[in-house]
Amino acid sequence: MTRLNHANLYTLDARIATPGYDRHEVTAGIVHIGVGGFHRAHQAMYLDELMNRGQALDWGIVGVGVMPGDRRMQEILAAQEHLYTLVVKHLDGHYDARVIGSMIDYLFAPDDPQVVIEKMADPAIRIVSLTVTEGGYNFHPVSGEFDVGNPAVQHDLEHPEAPRTSFGLVIEALRRRRERDVPPFTVMSCDNIQGNGDVACKMFTAFARQRDGDLGAWVEAEVPFPNSMVDRITPVTTTADIEELASRFGIEDAWPVVCEPFSQWVLEDRFVLGRPAFEAVGVQVVDDVEPYELMKLRLLNASHQALAYFGYLAGYRYAHEVCQDPLFVDFLLGYMTHEATPTLAPLPGIDLEAYRRTLIERFANPEIKDTLARLCAESSDRIPKWLVPVIREQLAQEGEIQRSAAVVASWARYVEGVDEQSQPIEVVDRLKDRLMAIAAKNRDAPTAFIDNRELFGDLGDNPRFREAYLDALERLHRDGARATLEALVKPG
Repeated sequence: MTRLNHANLYTLDARIATPGYDRHEVTAGIVHIGVGGFHRAHQAMYLDELMNRGQALDWGIVGVGVMPGDRRMQEILAAQEHLYTLVVKHLDGHYDARVIGSMIDYLFAPDDPQVVIEKMADPAIRIVSLTVTEGGYNFHPVSGEFDVGNPAVQHDLEHPEAPRTSFGLVIEALRRRRERDVPPFTVMSCDNIQGNGDVACKMFTAFARQRDGDLGAWVEAEVPFPNSMVDRITPVTTTADIEELASRFGIEDAWPVVCEPFSQWVLEDRFVLGRPAFEAVGVQVVDDVEPYELMKLRLLNASHQALAYFGYLAGYRYAHEVCQDPLFVDFLLGYMTHEATPTLAPLPGIDLEAYRRTLIERFANPEIKDTLARLCAESSDRIPKWLVPVIREQLAQEGEIQRSAAVVASWARYVEGVDEQSQPIEVVDRLKDRLMAIAAKNRDAPTAFIDNRELFGDLGDNPRFREAYLDALERLHRDGARATLEALVKPG
């Protein structure tokens, strides 16, 4: 067994690809906040590919952890000299393994926030990127406005010299750059949020204005926040993944990353101090990300919701099990083709029929083992943003909505908290208690769930939607998930 570190790089199993560049020549150009599996399988991977071509050696990544749980990541990466293994799991069971070397340091902010701030204030840093999850942007779920009352935000406003949040760290670094007459860096969100750059701009600018009105105005005017669309299924690394890597390749890596073969990144070309030549390694660098973003949200993300609740109720527990079932495949393709796709604008360079088929193949990959429980979690943040807009646009143009309405009904049935075998369902959602209390009325007051205006606005008032929703909910209660899908796939 070979431990992963720099000294052992070139003694690893020959099947493991290793950096083809001298890591001692890599210098920092990017600070990345929120180093999780997705970042390491996506942005860091693209940079590693560029470095393997002899490019971007001045764009090395310095990772930053802000949350208490990030300390373990810092310790493991430090022990491995910031190297890790990326394992690509193919549909046929074949694994590709490569060591990623584009990260050159990792700072744990709670230990010394000044070190992090000064690193970002360094003129060599030209991009600060983020994967902090939707919750990390601190906006109110209904109003979409910055939550100034958040205790962590209040702490950073009162103690700007010792910030605890990404807002406090980034804005203090920008303030120092402004004070020192150093141009600002670009803030690049890589989170799975519609208009992620616009959201980041709004939230960071709001925090800056709370600190100082002039500083906020400067951030809004001078700091670019490009939008992006990112896509790669990256499950949480398990003990079994670590053991499998050791067994197959003889490498001891305490925190590898596993992912699917597919990867996509569409990036708005808006940077103040330059950027790596991402387009050379397959990134689509465009003027407008929104059409690509809507494609992913309404086809991939909403389809995850379409398969998750029905699949769980029918007895499945993994996405690949669902997508190896022809009935579910017919339902998903029907949703994507007849309900989601008509709401999309033309996408240059994208074959939507091929994209839809590729999604089914990706979902059906048994090596990924994506759990339905994960896909069913935090639905109150997902359904209103990914699926409800499809329903509204289809209603406006008198298009089909039966499948989308049925997905909403399957969510309402799932939140009742008991599956079709009378086994308890562990509902994971920030609104769990309220949602379960409403869903408990599903049989006696069947429109109660969609009458929740916090989630659906006035959608529940629409007669076409109500009828389709009520029909699906009644079938789910009377006949079960599978029979409900059969009726939708073969109406009449």
